[in-house]
Amino acid sequence: MSPYLRKNITALKGYAPGEQPQNDDIIKLNTNENPYPPSPRVLKALRKATDLTLRLYPEPLGDSLRSLAATAYGVRPDNVLAGNGSDELLSILVRCFVGRGDRAAYPVPTYTLYDTLIDIQEGERAVISYLPDFSLPEALFSQQAALTFVCNPNSPSGTLVPLPEIEKLARSVTGVLVVDEAYIDFAEEDGVSALPLIRDFSNLVVLRSFSKSFSLAGLRIGLAFAAEGIITDMIKVKDSYNLNRLSLAAACAALQDMQWMLRNVRRIQKSRQRLTLQLRKMGFHVYPSQANFVMARREGQNLGGLYEALKRRGILVRYFDVPGLQDSLRISVGTPREVRALLRAIETTETDLSPGLP
Repeated sequence: MSPYLRKNITALKGYAPGEQPQNDDIIKLNTNENPYPPSPRVLKALRKATDLTLRLYPEPLGDSLRSLAATAYGVRPDNVLAGNGSDELLSILVRCFVGRGDRAAYPVPTYTLYDTLIDIQEGERAVISYLPDFSLPEALFSQQAALTFVCNPNSPSGTLVPLPEIEKLARSVTGVLVVDEAYIDFAEEDGVSALPLIRDFSNLVVLRSFSKSFSLAGLRIGLAFAAEGIITDMIKVKDSYNLNRLSLAAACAALQDMQWMLRNVRRIQKSRQRLTLQLRKMGFHVYPSQANFVMARREGQNLGGLYEALKRRGILVRYFDVPGLQDSLRISVGTPREVRALLRAIETTETDLSPGLP
């Protein structure tokens, strides 16, 4: 370890992404990737882009993508910023609004990258536990934080906070509210996104990702929607050319074939319903997910043994070896074949469950 490293970075644990195996035979249900391919228009656009234009820099602000996104989501281009995945946009937001000692508030358990980004900035984490049904805790509304995060639908629970609660929170916070909607396309009801609220709240940022519903996790594309003033500030912090030409071409093509994405979403919703029903029949408590994954819990039982047993059978799910989540698994919704294989594997490995939490 370098002796020149900042002290807070030396102490930093860092975000641990889900395992990415190299074996194609693995059934991979641990990182919430879409089991279906992207639109054929995306593949066509990528083939077209891989010519001599790759010697040129991409658009600094991704204006072609901003324009298409504005049309698709009913906003103005000045309300949109494209990022190298929504993770980069989260990093930009934290660097913009959180300095040493500034508070950043969010309910937990949730996406743990928030922890890492705040620690890098030497901010103060104000974390408040979700209520048992994963509704927002009342204390979140009065944290006086520079930045407040709500992952909606939440990870790892998949649960959705109703839009009136998001609006109430936007009115209550003193700083910027970030609603991380990476999984919102998988919600079964319309009108649950906070995106229309950016017209009414100058302190609201809504994030979207192409990784999940658009099947483009490998190309790293995200969008931030906010009032023009916030977007202008974020542009000051972003890298000069933060999206490459291939990612821009793919994202533009994906937005021009929304029907392909929506068809895949409907397939995942059906598989999610079947997976939830069968897991409940097997004795798991499964939260009502509106994402492309489910959280399956057996209260008081450490599911690390089940996770390891499934891994030995070539099936990866996500196990969080942290207090409060050791009795749970987060399972991405795969194809019907993958879901059947998972359920069969669970049935044959029940003896691997340990009797209780340590």
